[in-house]
Amino acid sequence: MSSSVTRCPGCGSSNIVDDDLYCQAQRVCVDCGSVVSEGISYSRTTAVARKPCLNLIKGLQRVKAICRILRVNNEIENHSQTYYTQAYQHEAFIRVSLQKKEVLAGCCVLVSCRLLNWPITMGTISCLLDADPVVVGAVYQEMIKILNIKAPVFIINDVMEAHSQEYKISSLHVPEELAENSRDLTKRAVALVELAADTWIVTGRHPTPIMMASIYLSWQSLKPNKHRLKLTLDKFCQMAKVNKLKPAMKRIAEMKEVLCKLGREIPWVREAVTPDNVMRQVEDILNHRFALLRRALRTHEETLQAESEASGEDSLPEEAASSQVSEHGEQNSNAPTAEECELNAESAQRPRDGNDDPHTEPEGNTGGGESQAPAPNWGKRVLFAPPCVVHPKRRAQRPECKDVTGDEEISDSEIDSYIRTPREAREFALTQKMLSESEKT
Repeated sequence: MSSSVTRCPGCGSSNIVDDDLYCQAQRVCVDCGSVVSEGISYSRTTAVARKPCLNLIKGLQRVKAICRILRVNNEIENHSQTYYTQAYQHEAFIRVSLQKKEVLAGCCVLVSCRLLNWPITMGTISCLLDADPVVVGAVYQEMIKILNIKAPVFIINDVMEAHSQEYKISSLHVPEELAENSRDLTKRAVALVELAADTWIVTGRHPTPIMMASIYLSWQSLKPNKHRLKLTLDKFCQMAKVNKLKPAMKRIAEMKEVLCKLGREIPWVREAVTPDNVMRQVEDILNHRFALLRRALRTHEETLQAESEASGEDSLPEEAASSQVSEHGEQNSNAPTAEECELNAESAQRPRDGNDDPHTEPEGNTGGGESQAPAPNWGKRVLFAPPCVVHPKRRAQRPECKDVTGDEEISDSEIDSYIRTPREAREFALTQKMLSESEKT
């Protein structure tokens, strides 16, 4: 009888007590002495609370450790642990390697920070986990798809302050002539990134190398003394205790090239502006960058017009040059949007005869259908252009396939290759015989 009975079936009394007789538990009616129930008390459940597995506990501890390293608030930490528990119990992440589960912990912290407007980059998470950024990106995309999370896209300017604090270059860590205030460094780096966005350097590029390049150039330009100018990126990263990114060297060269183009337009600078001395002019360039951009584009247009008059050919369509001048002439203090830059690029792309793929070189055909040499790359002829246009991917040259009708003649040697030799015929017959015998047995 179940122990849930609260009345005696003999007398109807509710005065029932537990009476342990040796090792056997009983429930007895006090009024009539009847045994109401005996044996195991099923009112108390014997089910054991399910404990989380060891890897889940370690993963939650890893999430908590990452949150403590980044010094995020408790709300982000709770969100991260909730997302990790949900993702860990999903079938897509149950039977995966421990390395992928560790990356999953970092991705949960990353998406929680982005949802709660806490600036952080995927490169920072990759550095903390010592994992490949490609793997982190793949796990992140898979996680937000499984959990149906709509994470906002961040802008480089929003995370620049958090990124600059990773560089240990304050007066507490380095000598005074190499030390720099984090606030001034962030302000100069944001201005350099905005200039890079105006000149297409940011387009289609990973953000972390761009931020590293802007931090390095900002640090050199704030106090352009001999100690800073002679310090390479490798030594700077070692001094700041950060890992160097190889693409950052290319971004530094591209930013210096843009700074040189604008520095040559400063009226009061008499000396030749080169990548070696342009750091001394960075403050003036950033303060007057819109005027310098318009002046540089106008100078470039006049140079191309003079060359076309000298050669008797149109080296640049007027639409291409005028579009870039009008683009920077109507700018305000904010950086141009991607849609505006794309429209200006398309207006300069008119001679490409309808080819909309910027990653391949344009091909032109004559009216008679005969192939001709590809049109010259217009990205080489304008002052600023997207990287995919300046350095386009070459389209693979495939041999022309002749039409096959089936009436082609077959050579005697090809026919002979289809006929078995006497030896091949004997081996084939022997093999067939062995197979038939094995099937019978």
